[in-house]
Amino acid sequence: MDKQKNLSTTYDPAQVEDKWYSHWKEHGYFQAEANQDKEPFTIMMPPPNVTGQLHIGHALDHTFQDILIRWKRMQGYEALWLPGTDHASIATEVKVVNKMREEEGLSKDDISREEFLERAWDWTEEYGDTITNQLQQLGVSCDWDRERFTMDEGCNQAVKEAFVQLYEEGLIYRGDYIVNWCPDCLTTLSDIEVEHEEQPGKLYHIKYQIKNSNQYIVVATTRPETLLGDTAIAVNPADERYQNLLGEKVIIPIVEREIEVVADEYVDSEFGTGLVKVTPAHDPNDFEIGERHDLEVIKVIDDQARMTAAAGKYEGLDRYQCRKDLIADLKEANLLEKIEDHEHSVGQCYRCDTTVEPLVSKQWYVAMEELAKPAIEAVRNGATNFVPERFDKIYFNWMENIRDWCISRQLWWGHRIPAWYCQDCEQVIVSREEPEICSACDSSNLEQDEDVLDTWFSSGLWPFSTLDWPEDNQDLDYFYPTDVLVTGRDIIFFWVARMIFMALKFTDKTPFEDVYIHGLVRDAQGRKMSKSLGNGIDPLEVIEEVGCDTLRMTLITGNTPGNDIRYRPEKVEASRNFANKLWNASRFVLMNLDDFDLNELDNNKLDYTLADQWILSRLNKKIKRVTELLEEYQFGQVSQELYDFVWREFCDWYIELIKPRLYQEDDSLERQTAQYVIWFVLENILRLLHPIMPFITEEIWQYLPGEGESIMLAQWPVVDKSIINEQVESEMQVIMEVIRSIRNIRNEMQVNPGKEITAILTSDVTEKLEIIQMGQDYIADLAKVSELEVTEDLETRPEQASTAITEKIEIILPLAGMVDLDKEIVRLEEEIEEMEFEIKRAEGKLNNDGFVNNAPEHLVEEERQKKEEYTAKKKQLEERLASLKT
Repeated sequence: MDKQKNLSTTYDPAQVEDKWYSHWKEHGYFQAEANQDKEPFTIMMPPPNVTGQLHIGHALDHTFQDILIRWKRMQGYEALWLPGTDHASIATEVKVVNKMREEEGLSKDDISREEFLERAWDWTEEYGDTITNQLQQLGVSCDWDRERFTMDEGCNQAVKEAFVQLYEEGLIYRGDYIVNWCPDCLTTLSDIEVEHEEQPGKLYHIKYQIKNSNQYIVVATTRPETLLGDTAIAVNPADERYQNLLGEKVIIPIVEREIEVVADEYVDSEFGTGLVKVTPAHDPNDFEIGERHDLEVIKVIDDQARMTAAAGKYEGLDRYQCRKDLIADLKEANLLEKIEDHEHSVGQCYRCDTTVEPLVSKQWYVAMEELAKPAIEAVRNGATNFVPERFDKIYFNWMENIRDWCISRQLWWGHRIPAWYCQDCEQVIVSREEPEICSACDSSNLEQDEDVLDTWFSSGLWPFSTLDWPEDNQDLDYFYPTDVLVTGRDIIFFWVARMIFMALKFTDKTPFEDVYIHGLVRDAQGRKMSKSLGNGIDPLEVIEEVGCDTLRMTLITGNTPGNDIRYRPEKVEASRNFANKLWNASRFVLMNLDDFDLNELDNNKLDYTLADQWILSRLNKKIKRVTELLEEYQFGQVSQELYDFVWREFCDWYIELIKPRLYQEDDSLERQTAQYVIWFVLENILRLLHPIMPFITEEIWQYLPGEGESIMLAQWPVVDKSIINEQVESEMQVIMEVIRSIRNIRNEMQVNPGKEITAILTSDVTEKLEIIQMGQDYIADLAKVSELEVTEDLETRPEQASTAITEKIEIILPLAGMVDLDKEIVRLEEEIEEMEFEIKRAEGKLNNDGFVNNAPEHLVEEERQKKEEYTAKKKQLEERLASLKT
């Protein structure tokens, strides 16, 4: 693209962003191909749900990834960021079911599986690209030609291959076990899909009669309705209180069924009465007790959380209505000793917040012990690293205590389990392709399992299935393993761990070298964003208002690995101001490069000043620092380093320092040198900022002199150590501190900004005075000093002057001519009187016992702080007044 001529007076993101994103995409700048002449760098996008809308968490996550991929692309890597979406079994099925009900008046039961799947695919095609389009508004530079979907044909083949391999090795099995069941979604949930929260509840103390006696034992439970399925009472074998009960029979109240008292070490003698009712069909711990003691399993709650026929007269009731009726019956029979308030952990479905029901069910499982061991070792030996490192403890805790993984879901949308059942001989056939006949009896009467696989089964294969595993191919060999996974801390269990053990099992390699864990985006008060609180932020609305670059800068500013950040309006404003500062500085630079010809410049003839050497040294240090921080995933510090350098050092200092040279004759060497340095520094600034703020940097870069199609293809800045000059930086620091001090005195004395003054600088350190001599033009120009005296021995000090000491240099500003002494004295005296009044007012309140003892503490503290501030201000004013009268 031809270089542009003039920047507009103001930066309008809306005019820039669509233009450049389309240009990048059309020209294939995001694409990556296996290239043996380059080193690969690969990121697999955590696939957002196909049902999803872009939220602020997505924006944060994808901003980090885009920064990394743009940076590595500029460093010369063959950088692949492979995008995609997840089919999200439960969420998508809910969406389709709701759509059918609202638009067609149909339920799932009214249509066939094939008809439902047809609707699901239609829904996916209609809405599936919503979040993809929204991500593009965020500027993400993914290789969209490689976009994948966890239900596409390639991923489906990978899922079947993984399932069959695990089954053939005995690592996938089918059996009756306790599962987490959502009565609303009507499917199983894995342990990590259940969100536990503390809720107020009740502890019901219920009497069980000891058989053939008039005595009762009391059992405490939070779920009395499950007693209908009790098959034992358990006690701790070490609990001496109940040794006489072991082997005895007790009668379940209301039901009047006999059950035995058994000893089991699981029982906590300190909880409740030390007696535990055992309901194997409805509690995972009870199920294990039942296994150990060969107890009967009686299912009294069904898939819709209603009572079964085994519940007797309560059959058909909702579980909570059953609880209510049962408690009434227990009270009437005098079998309820007491009810206590009790806060306990309640499992909720992560999708719909319905209270989960533990149920015994026949499901498919992955045996985890063998798979977990190499995955644990991979993190221990550093093959995969968590950033920050502390998150490996969460990983280890889960992996070392892992249970077998229930992978079947009672849904239609998803990867259907590749298992068929012979209806004649009950043979189970697991196959990559649909079998025609039974391998045991040659019957063709086969039916495929109705269930689908847990969504996380397919996404666990994501790092390599997206590169067409299990087929050997060039892309898999070149781009895999990937380099870094960027994800939130709340998904370590769901996804990260599963990708690691799946990858090690099927590829013998860890799927990524680093796992960068970021925190959540919270509101300004530190609260988690939620619909109920109404505090959510729509990133698309922010982009529409202030632009994509501003949002990206806001999200990474102040961010530290693994920690939550707060989204504050003032941060957005600061980022927008930064974008405007960069734009205006660039306009100034371009206006002074009209006659600048980079091709005709002879670098060997340039005459670099102290200011030039200083900014070039600072630039190279910044290149080194920013590169190091990116390697450490310290995105927040990267933004702060660049913000400070651009705003303070480049704009506030360097541009101001070289203005006199830029305004010289067009062909002067001083002007040419200044033009070259300011062009060079700005061009490098744009490249350093590009991964964070891709649109504004591309727009400005297109106006700057130089070669190249796009800043995306420009080389990442490389440090030139020969340009780093500590002595120059130290000398410039002295001059800048002197300028700051003079400016501060001018502000304090309220000197007209345009008024030139006289200054005397003295020091007993010769080297300091030599530095001042070198920088006296800078001081004169930036501090508005018309007469500057630099001396080692000051014979006569002005009688009335303001002074300051910095860098072992005394700064003396004669007040005569700088201010109207008489007017300033009157003004200061009036201010001192005002401070005295405020001090007396504050003292009056603080000496009033009624105020101190009765007013809110924060108001009392405010008065104390006001008194301290007024007192300090009065002292400062008195010192200034004394200097005027001397």
